[in-house]
Amino acid sequence: MVNSTYFENNPKLYLFLPMLYVLWADSVLSKRELQLLEELIKSQKWINAEEQDFLEQYLNPENPPSPQTLKKWRKTILEAAETQEESLSTLGKALVKHHDKEHEAAISPETLESFQEAEEKIGLLHKETNYIFQKKHDTVTSQLQTESDFPVKKLTQLLEGTQGETIQKVKAVISDPSFKYPDKGDLQTEREQVYALCKTLAENGFGSWAFPKEYGGKGDMEGYFTIMETLSYHDLSLVIKFGVQFGLWGMSVFFLGSEKHHQKYLTDIGSLKLPGCFAMTETNHGSNVKGLETTATYSKADKTITINTPHEKACKEYIGNAAMHGQKATVFAKLIIDEVDYGVSAFVVPLRTSEGNLIDGVRIEDCGRKMGLNGVDNGKIWFDNVAIPVDDMLDKFSGIDDHGEFFSSISSDNRRFFTMLGTLVGGRIGIPRSALAAAKKGLTIAIRYSDQRKQFGPKNGEEVPILNYRMHQRRLLPPLATSYALHFSLQYLTKRFLNKTEDDAREIEALAAGLKAYTTWFTTATLQECREATGGKGYLWENAIPALKADTDIYTTFEGDNTVLMQLVAKNRLTEFKQEFGDMDFITVFNYLTNSAKVNLIEKNPIAVRRTDDEHLLDLEFHESAFRYREEHILSAAAQRLKRLIDDGMDSFDAFNVSGHHLVNVGIAYIERIVLEQFHEAIKNVEDESLKPTLDKLASLFALSVIEKNKGWYLEDGYMEGVKTKAIRKMVNQLSWELRKDAVALTEVFDIPENCLAAAIA
Repeated sequence: MVNSTYFENNPKLYLFLPMLYVLWADSVLSKRELQLLEELIKSQKWINAEEQDFLEQYLNPENPPSPQTLKKWRKTILEAAETQEESLSTLGKALVKHHDKEHEAAISPETLESFQEAEEKIGLLHKETNYIFQKKHDTVTSQLQTESDFPVKKLTQLLEGTQGETIQKVKAVISDPSFKYPDKGDLQTEREQVYALCKTLAENGFGSWAFPKEYGGKGDMEGYFTIMETLSYHDLSLVIKFGVQFGLWGMSVFFLGSEKHHQKYLTDIGSLKLPGCFAMTETNHGSNVKGLETTATYSKADKTITINTPHEKACKEYIGNAAMHGQKATVFAKLIIDEVDYGVSAFVVPLRTSEGNLIDGVRIEDCGRKMGLNGVDNGKIWFDNVAIPVDDMLDKFSGIDDHGEFFSSISSDNRRFFTMLGTLVGGRIGIPRSALAAAKKGLTIAIRYSDQRKQFGPKNGEEVPILNYRMHQRRLLPPLATSYALHFSLQYLTKRFLNKTEDDAREIEALAAGLKAYTTWFTTATLQECREATGGKGYLWENAIPALKADTDIYTTFEGDNTVLMQLVAKNRLTEFKQEFGDMDFITVFNYLTNSAKVNLIEKNPIAVRRTDDEHLLDLEFHESAFRYREEHILSAAAQRLKRLIDDGMDSFDAFNVSGHHLVNVGIAYIERIVLEQFHEAIKNVEDESLKPTLDKLASLFALSVIEKNKGWYLEDGYMEGVKTKAIRKMVNQLSWELRKDAVALTEVFDIPENCLAAAIA
């Protein structure tokens, strides 16, 4: 390498020095950069061959300037430059002037222009002078800061609705220093600690909350769901243990039993004096309750019912509370009277004595350690001809009279079965509300962390919070918007369930099934995103996200496998579709088809499918129209597909099997439409105008992110063109950018107790 003091003897060459310094100091020169620099050197007629050789010495990638040379170059530049110049070429001219004014005067405008052109071709824009001077400079990215455009407490009150007092009571308990997280090390220790915490909740009256007042409760089912949701900010094993004891075991006795069962059991269940189980699922028959094989055979001679497991794989499996604590269980079994099968009914069956000893004829095995929820003692149960009194048949919908005859006010076996299960749909409300609370906790941890964690930044500028990066906003803010949308839809579902009539029971069951599936899928995906968005910190157990991921993973399976549930939703929608068209005469069908054609004409005209202005993209009516259009067309297509397959001779069972993927999409489209409509309805009913702008942005972000997710369908159908889906993608980016400053405040709205977050945020 030629000694760089050559510059001192040839001051005019200083014109090249800033460009050489920036290129070598910033990175290794690329072939393109070397080529452009070589062309620039050779094009300068005012330098001789020797000077050209000197400069070209610095274009050899195999022999770059030494670190000492680069530092000397930078020192030379800083000493010579009186002010920061606008570009590297003008800075070079200033260096020439500093060392020899005669040479500076000789630099022509054409020469300076050729240098500026080279800068632009290489990509060394004017801002590169910041690199030399290390001047701190602001960027749009670094200017973003956490603030709030809305009153946080008022939005908290809106989310809490009428349940604020109950929520605060639960938070007071789980925030108390004595209410510690269970030890996750030893399996038996964790289970006993969770059980002890459950007793504390019972002592505070939370266990019997939904039971009638005469049995120690408040008769407040909505409050029970609220308690379960709020507890989910703490430990999810505790939530499930609580749900098994007071929800599944207690509510099955309450909803399926009669007054005699209420008097006999409810008070002790609510106080946890009588721990119990909900024994429905069998190894051979998980989701197929009608196919259960456990038998309950009535004996007229001694008026007893004998519960029996006919073979090894007919055992009750994955039963919470079974392995350690359960003393009794609601057991679902086929009722047999005089060798006639009357279908599945429910029975209270003893498992253990109050001292913990197994009842004769009962065998229980521990399911052992699981992926998560290890504070819950799941077990397998076998019954070897265990006799119970006939009075322990839960007989609200069917029973055995004094003559040993079966009776029921519902003559149809199918209708009786589904009526019985319909009363237990509350589990499909409690689980998604718990899952959503877990997602809110994960988002709170990830967003707070992202607001505090700084990484990278502009050249010579300070590092910026990772939440300022567009991609990070993309990862966390659409899920945050979805969590708000789901909050309002689950409130809607809860109210519908509490006020349901026989006429709308099936619809509510389908809605509960769909929202359970959609919300738990959302939670699983969101917690994974939160884990990745918090990097290595999110992988540490102390930061809560690993536990949330592990504990909520099973939420997609229990209370019904999500895929099966979405197909159930689709079948319900198809039934409604069939009923709607089955009663239509020719004129009605003609009018329907005409109206559909008009909708297609309006919504799929060339202007609508290409419209990209902000006013249109942010229009709530456009969002609802797009969701409704997709739902109706997927439903109609599914109905036509099934009809065509069956008309062609395919068995209906096979037709539904072939159309399984299509049916899941029917369910998802239906649920997404409901979620959006309920979000809009909630915003419409907000009285405080200061909350609406932020809620409108959240609703738009949710809607447009869903449309973007389904853009392939909209493009295939011709509902949108590429120019519109691209505009929607940009708007999702923009809304995420605008909501970034409110992101932390939007998680503060959830008002999660700090002791549930402290370890995670520290």
